[in-house]
Amino acid sequence: MNGADTAWIMTATALVLLMTLPGLALFYGGLVRARNVLSVFMHCYAIACLMSVLWFLVGYSIAFGEETNGFWGGLGKIGLNGVTTDSLTGTLPEVAFFAFQMTFAIITPALIVGAYVERIGFGFVMLFSGLWMLLCYAPVVHWVWGGGFLADGGIFGEVGVRDFAGGIVVHETAGLAAIILAIFLGARKNQHTPPHSPGLVMIGAAMLWVGWFGFNGGSQLAADGGAAMAITVTHISAAAASLTWILWERIKFGKSSLVGLVTGTIAGLASITPASGFVGPWEALLIGSVAGILCQEAVVLIRNKAKIDDTLDVMAVHGVGGIFGTIMIAAFSQGSWAAQLGSLAIVGVYTTIVTVGLILVCRMITPLRVDAETEVNGLDLAVHGERAYDITS
Repeated sequence: MNGADTAWIMTATALVLLMTLPGLALFYGGLVRARNVLSVFMHCYAIACLMSVLWFLVGYSIAFGEETNGFWGGLGKIGLNGVTTDSLTGTLPEVAFFAFQMTFAIITPALIVGAYVERIGFGFVMLFSGLWMLLCYAPVVHWVWGGGFLADGGIFGEVGVRDFAGGIVVHETAGLAAIILAIFLGARKNQHTPPHSPGLVMIGAAMLWVGWFGFNGGSQLAADGGAAMAITVTHISAAAASLTWILWERIKFGKSSLVGLVTGTIAGLASITPASGFVGPWEALLIGSVAGILCQEAVVLIRNKAKIDDTLDVMAVHGVGGIFGTIMIAAFSQGSWAAQLGSLAIVGVYTTIVTVGLILVCRMITPLRVDAETEVNGLDLAVHGERAYDITS
């Protein structure tokens, strides 16, 4: 065991949890109408609790168990069976590695929240999120990070897919699940209300930015120069994408917005995530600069041209950003084109099939969408019996 590595990963674990609680909750909560902000908080917080329990019970075993068939890790580590304070993963106590990966299992289904806010049933959120993490996210983790069939020595030969911190594992899966759910749900009754609190959006984005240092830097699983470089390129990409997003806004609309600025930040962070362990500062500058425009145009394509109400642009920002960053690894000759594109295709097809199947099953058990009156009046009071603000907006 290496004490420095362990201390860094314990710190990174706290930073990644900060991304969901409260970072993502505030970012998403500020973007919705005031009458729905508590429901967004509820979704993020409850998902964090449920994923933590499920990851401990069976998710970690599926992802990082010792089964060697390439498709899942088996059930040998259910409930951390066999994991003690002396167990090691590399230079880390295995329980520290477990906790770090648990925060990824929390934030991935939480990202999907942005696609269905303001109109989804809470029971459906909980049922779908739990099953999706176990049946979609955890197996993909094993394929890419757990020594599965997409990793080195798998179907792509000696050099498997390169995904440092989750362009495929986190952002592609969450983005695709988000847009599929948005299609099944249909559009909100009022899609054109502005964010109730851009200030909350900025605070949430800032917390996500800081937490992302743990997300990407922690994925080095060591306190070394690789972790430091991952943090550095993460920051550069985020800053560049923020600037190109608002520049593109200014060119198109004559004004640059705060919400646009911080959404560009998230686009840059998502795009650099898979490449953060493989590129340097100049490559990060390019990735971020392109991401700020690419993801903004993806918003326009999905929202205005395809007419899909992915409420908070999960697919456009996280999905497109993560896919773009994954491809750029091959473009910068840090991975093979076959492994990068092939893995994106395989995971994309699998995520689509599992997500559609789970939606069809879960909606037979609990309603997918709230009734029209609840949607109009807001989910906070009708579903949770609470109200964030004594106003109607």
